[in-house]
Amino acid sequence: MTKSIIQSQRPEKTEEHRREQRLIVTIDGPAGAGKSTVAKLLALRLGYLYLDTGALYRAVAWKVRQAGVDPSDHEAVATLLPATTVTMEYRPERARVSVDQQDVTEEIRTPDISRLASVVSAIPAVRDWLLPVQRRIGSAGGVVAEGRDLGTRVFPAADVKFFLEADMEVRAARRHRELTAAGHAAPLNETRRDIHTRDTQDRSRDIAPLVPASDASVVDTSVLTAEQVVDRMMAVIAAKL
Repeated sequence: MTKSIIQSQRPEKTEEHRREQRLIVTIDGPAGAGKSTVAKLLALRLGYLYLDTGALYRAVAWKVRQAGVDPSDHEAVATLLPATTVTMEYRPERARVSVDQQDVTEEIRTPDISRLASVVSAIPAVRDWLLPVQRRIGSAGGVVAEGRDLGTRVFPAADVKFFLEADMEVRAARRHRELTAAGHAAPLNETRRDIHTRDTQDRSRDIAPLVPASDASVVDTSVLTAEQVVDRMMAVIAAKL
């Protein structure tokens, strides 16, 4: 059984604002392009719910590692899913993620889990298992969802779609800073190698490879601040309303 719990406090809006707050906005792109930072800021500015779909895959990766299952054994991974419960509890400061009632919010952000999540996310059974969970969370609209196949597979009819990209060196430096700040410091070369590996896996997988949706607005964030990216997104969104 898969369970998702959404708890969020949203300000009261006028009827006109409520209609505007029903949009589904997707943000896809590779690691280090700034998806998480931008998605959080955009959700805050719009008063939307922020959905980090990558956390769901990281949660499954955590379960695979805890169970001692070989991630290359797709059948063994698939057998774990029916007995797994993934819970996402949304709070103003940060979503808390639990697996089988154990809070793993911090544990799923390590480099090892990131690498494993990339492998696990390529397993068809895992993607199929998480697909209805993501759609259920976003079904009511008023959500900014970030991931890697949201505009192409999860929410193909999303109201507004974005695809972020950035130069490899910029992405590696950003990711390195994030890991260092989180206490997971590693050599920059290792971070760059991990990102390159993740890119290759994400772009070459058979199911829902990492590509921009045909109707997505592509934004190169290499020389833009997060606020500048959000400003551009708000302009696109305003044109849709």
